[in-house]
Amino acid sequence: MKNNQNLSILFWLFRAKATKDGKAPLYARITIDGAEAEISLKRKVHPDFWDVDLKIDTQQNQEAKKTNAKVITTQGELDAHFTVLQTQYETITPQMLKNAYLGKPLFENKKEDTNQVKLPTLLDAFNDYITIFEKKVEADLRDDGTLRHWRTTRGKLLTFLNSKYQLTDMELSNVTYSFAEDFYDFLTLDIDQKLADATAKTHIKKTKQILTGCVNKNFIQNNPLSDFSCGSQNKEVLPHELYELEIIYNKFLPIKRLEEVRDAYIFQCFTGFAFQDTYDLSPENIVLIGSNKERWLIKDRGKTGVTEMVPILPIVEQLIEKYKDHSCRRNKNKLLPINSNYRYNAYLKELADICGLSAQNIEDREFHTHRARHTFAHIMLNAGVPLEDVSRMLGHKSIRTTQRYCKVHKPRISENMKKAKSAIFTKTGKFRKVA
Repeated sequence: MKNNQNLSILFWLFRAKATKDGKAPLYARITIDGAEAEISLKRKVHPDFWDVDLKIDTQQNQEAKKTNAKVITTQGELDAHFTVLQTQYETITPQMLKNAYLGKPLFENKKEDTNQVKLPTLLDAFNDYITIFEKKVEADLRDDGTLRHWRTTRGKLLTFLNSKYQLTDMELSNVTYSFAEDFYDFLTLDIDQKLADATAKTHIKKTKQILTGCVNKNFIQNNPLSDFSCGSQNKEVLPHELYELEIIYNKFLPIKRLEEVRDAYIFQCFTGFAFQDTYDLSPENIVLIGSNKERWLIKDRGKTGVTEMVPILPIVEQLIEKYKDHSCRRNKNKLLPINSNYRYNAYLKELADICGLSAQNIEDREFHTHRARHTFAHIMLNAGVPLEDVSRMLGHKSIRTTQRYCKVHKPRISENMKKAKSAIFTKTGKFRKVA
């Protein structure tokens, strides 16, 4: 079926509805063949900071960041829905596209039996979950990054439904175990940017979670994906040894971007902060603790909401001082100059080569942001810091998570065994008498 209609999307401020502080609601105007429909993005922007051409809020704060992310996801989702509808219908109206985006039926059913309870579809269930999640993000109960992950999963699912079944949605009763197998194959084998095993299973895990919610609400009797294993083999990440960190820290780097990446990486290795949390750190996250005013870094983890609290070590203090006059501090109120995650990891590979510590195709020895976090756990545990304290500093919800991070040196095992041996046995190898 061929559809040659063109879609235009305009993001605009409804200034007539501006609030007392001057902020106006942000809308998306869908135009198809001259017909229009509008969608509220449920965000407000002051007209002085709205760039009409770039479609962004130009302010440097978290609210602007959320608004700009909402614009990008809305544009992407509308484009994706429109592409799918083009394969199904000869003519698409703006209202059809709006309904598809909102997870509503494409066409109004005026003769609907009001006594019949309409069960949600698969995408209905996703949309309901995401709508509630959006409210939790606005109330600072959930992280905006996690919300983006849920929207990504919904987008992948929509593309899969169109590719595999030529559908824009699916009844819950039609979801079977093979759905998960097909979805996994699609994500790892069929799409242009093929996903790794763990990433693909993350999307299926989210789909399973939605279906479990449908079971709890009595929309379906059981979860058809319950037996599909979303576990992945935990690849061991080898932490850095201290001598490697010394090489990295002392390496002369004439290229500024590599020097900044090196400093950020060392910062991570001695604080345990994940990439996004390191990126978000500001001077306000430095807190004075106790009567001696010890400087700590304290921040809620974006991923879990659990508070990380780490005393600032001397090497970290030096890095904070180094960038006190940097533009990242003056203009963006950031503690360190941090690149995007993609560029950061790419530059780390350059850094590894320059330092003579390249992984040589051994995946668990690669330089990447998460290896720094493992390194912090490794250093702290082997310095005698109790596991419970390491877990708290990493912001883990469970000590079991921390245990996966930590590797104990043979010297420490040997030292602890000597203590145990001395407590249990005499020098001649006999049992000590219990007092």
